[in-house]
Amino acid sequence: MVGAGLAIAMAGAVSAAAPTDPVASTIVTNGENPHPVRLLRPPAAPLSAMAQLGRLIFFDPNLSSSGQLSCASCHSPEHAYGPPNDAPVMQGGPRLSRQGVRAVPSLMYLERQSGFSIGPDNAEDESVSLTQRAAIGPQAPRADKTAQDTAQTAANLVPQGGLFWDGRADTLQDQALGPLLNPLEIDGGSVAAVSAKLRHAPYAPGFVQLFGAPVFATPRLAVAEALFAVARYQIEDPSFHPYTSKFDDWLEGKARLSEAEMRGYLLFNDPHKANCGGCHLDQPTRDGLPPLFTDQQFEALGAPRNTALSVNADAGYFDLGICGPYRTDMQEQMQYCGMFLTPTLRNVATRRVFFHNGAFRSLRQVLDFYNFRDVDPGRVYPRAADGAVAKLNDLPPQYRANLDVSDPPFDRKPGDAPAMTSEDEEDLIAFLQTLTDGYEPVAR
Repeated sequence: MVGAGLAIAMAGAVSAAAPTDPVASTIVTNGENPHPVRLLRPPAAPLSAMAQLGRLIFFDPNLSSSGQLSCASCHSPEHAYGPPNDAPVMQGGPRLSRQGVRAVPSLMYLERQSGFSIGPDNAEDESVSLTQRAAIGPQAPRADKTAQDTAQTAANLVPQGGLFWDGRADTLQDQALGPLLNPLEIDGGSVAAVSAKLRHAPYAPGFVQLFGAPVFATPRLAVAEALFAVARYQIEDPSFHPYTSKFDDWLEGKARLSEAEMRGYLLFNDPHKANCGGCHLDQPTRDGLPPLFTDQQFEALGAPRNTALSVNADAGYFDLGICGPYRTDMQEQMQYCGMFLTPTLRNVATRRVFFHNGAFRSLRQVLDFYNFRDVDPGRVYPRAADGAVAKLNDLPPQYRANLDVSDPPFDRKPGDAPAMTSEDEEDLIAFLQTLTDGYEPVAR
């Protein structure tokens, strides 16, 4: 089983930035995974006719009101199927002048995403205590996750799964419909308008061949079939889930991590330090599927308000994630207000905007937020008109009890030492860079 370098790496809590335990020092210096595994990747196969049609639709800008915006415009294959620029959100609409409201997430690694549900927190899916691994081995029980639950009646029930930042879509097909009709994005207008464009598209003959000529007689059916084809493209094309990062090679014993990368990996899993592995799971499944680097759960973290978003010009506007405004079926579930889906960290180093509102522009800013949100909030939040630090300025006071204040590094108080040093953050970034796909070993 994996992550197993940690199983012998530490006999106790050791600073990853400067390991003093001789075994830990050896692991950091050596950089090898002493317990390599074999990962089970999706088999390579030619795309089905359905997926080939989906590819044509995915790259078709003519479905948009501007004639310039396709799925691939915002989910660029050259940028890990994420945004191609450093704008906090993308522009859409008939003249590409309407600003979106949320940062564009990557479409990669969604083939194993579960549908939205509220259910028991799976303790198997949390980070492994380093001391437990050292004492018991890689099959050690995982450390409990202790995020706040204001309901108090369902302490172990957590929202999980789904697509979009608020989990409101359960399938790739449903997810693709949102941007297609959104007036701030592709802006297809209506199902009937999109169906008419599909009927006159260059690939319409293939569409008829797959679904039959009557398919265009019912616009809703035509659009549903088109989006099903797009979903098949995302599921079948290996570029959406290649699992070709340096970390994947390391898991299989085919690559060595540098000293900085290994220190970062130890920090990533240290429940007393960065504790990233508590939500961004880094271990393969028991049957050998590569790690997704997400537990598919939701957290309220309290990111600062992004004044670059036009919607935020309205002082009364707040994006509350699960409970609205874009998701409408959970608006009464106030214990979840402010919670957003935990994204995968695969290819995170290729992104230039982070969090649901694009508030951060670098991994260093993200780590500073985790490090200083509670111990020195003036470093990550702006000042109000009276000069006071405007902590949690994008989360209304009535929902602040939903904030995660229990999971390290968010378990600290003002004046406490931060969980990480500047050098720790540098090492973490070095490790996160090993999650970028397309790694090619350097010839020795």
